[in-house]
Amino acid sequence: MLTRKQHELLLFIDRHLKQTGFSPSFDEMKDALNLRSKSGIHRLISALEERDFLKRRHHRARALEVLRLPEVALPAQEKDTPAPLLAGAFVPNVIKGDFASRLTGAHVATEAGAINLPFYGRIAAGQPIEAMRDTGAQIEVPLTLLGQGDHYALEVAGDSMIEAGILDGDTVIIRQSDTAENGQIVVALIDDLEVTLKRLRRRGSTIALEPANARYESRIVPSDRVRIQGRLVGLLRQY
Repeated sequence: MLTRKQHELLLFIDRHLKQTGFSPSFDEMKDALNLRSKSGIHRLISALEERDFLKRRHHRARALEVLRLPEVALPAQEKDTPAPLLAGAFVPNVIKGDFASRLTGAHVATEAGAINLPFYGRIAAGQPIEAMRDTGAQIEVPLTLLGQGDHYALEVAGDSMIEAGILDGDTVIIRQSDTAENGQIVVALIDDLEVTLKRLRRRGSTIALEPANARYESRIVPSDRVRIQGRLVGLLRQY
């Protein structure tokens, strides 16, 4: 079944499309659902799209298309009375249907063909730093850099990955994942305290976090001390 917030957002988008002819903005959706951040809207849109209630259409004014509405048991007067466009709360209802349970983490596109991703600040590409913290900042990223799944962005600090084409000051796009294949560049959390961007190599019961700079040495860590936080999928650079 849909959660209360998923249900609220779907009805709000449907009303907005019918009354205005175009999709609501992130801010409008956030305000309508009384959410504090836009990241919550990302997650709700992802869930609705996965359950085939909603479809994204990039580069269009109607960037969101409602495919179907849930079956609800509402009193007759509620069915016949249109709710205000910016209503912030709805009565929760049980939704019937068979829905997929996996999450895709897809994001809502802007009309410019980009989305806003969480931006977690600087990550050391030379020496590990404190685990990243969510400051609520966001960065606009082209959709062409993304696939399925949840993503976030980090700014690179250091030169240990320069031979992989990752320079100090670059912004890397990370797909959230707790697994990775040998040779992939990952965000690794060590001892739940420090995080670093390195190439992953498994060696028996240990993990080698390899730099891409001959001036640095690999760091060998017992595998139970390392947690993968995501895999590198894209990079942005300003000139």
